Amino acid sequence: MPSVTYTGVLDVSRAAAEALTKLLLEHRERLGTRKGTRALGPFKRGVLILRWLLDGTRLTQLARDNRISAPTAYRYLHEGLTVLADHAPDLSTALERAAAAGFTHLNLDGTVIRAYRVAASGPNKAGLWWSGKHKHHGGNVQVISAPDGWPLWVSPVRPGCEHDTTCARTHGLIAALTLLADTLDIPTLTDLGYQDAGAGLRHPVKRPKGGELTDDAKAFSSVIRGVHGVAERANALLKVTFKALCRVSLGPKAITRITRAALVLLQMEHDRTI
Repeated sequence: MPSVTYTGVLDVSRAAAEALTKLLLEHRERLGTRKGTRALGPFKRGVLILRWLLDGTRLTQLARDNRISAPTAYRYLHEGLTVLADHAPDLSTALERAAAAGFTHLNLDGTVIRAYRVAASGPNKAGLWWSGKHKHHGGNVQVISAPDGWPLWVSPVRPGCEHDTTCARTHGLIAALTLLADTLDIPTLTDLGYQDAGAGLRHPVKRPKGGELTDDAKAFSSVIRGVHGVAERANALLKVTFKALCRVSLGPKAITRITRAALVLLQMEHDRTI
């Protein structure tokens, strides 16, 4: 059966594609790879990675389009994800940038990245990576964002069965954000999922069982929810921009590299880190 060839347009700036190309080229130069020994040049490898991240294009399709084998396409993808993820800011760097920018507060929100089912035993029959709240398998990623909802930092992945507060404590977020609030008076706004997690975190007041909130508590909660609501933008920017984050097929542990790579690309595209 004859195949059909068509022209596609990738929704990313030329500058971002060239920045990724430069990172791939520098990586290969550090490894001492000789010219002409790769099936694809750095720019075409960059486009392959961008198509997978942005459009969620299948690896078999990418391999066929570039006339390379599927294992080679997988190798290029994993290499590119690692190179990008290595340029993502660590927690201390992200908080230092936030402090230098003079932010009045930060936002913290968790999101579960959907993943295919993994046979790993956990606290429930569905397995370790099953999120009871979202009713699907996936990994929990904590996202710190600026007051306007711009993502500043993404955490390593944790199993989907874990609570946001548990994940935040595991990553050292509670201690780091409390210290930031104590020393620089920069609190972090959250939702009720982080109730009583730390003094540096501000969340709405939970209505007491069988009772009602006071007018002051209602007003406080309304303000926190209104200001913190923009934090949803950070998760949306990552999960809507990058179709690869709609459902991860490489295994849930790969979510760490994918989200970090997506963050770096987002920063490249918009030329913004804070």
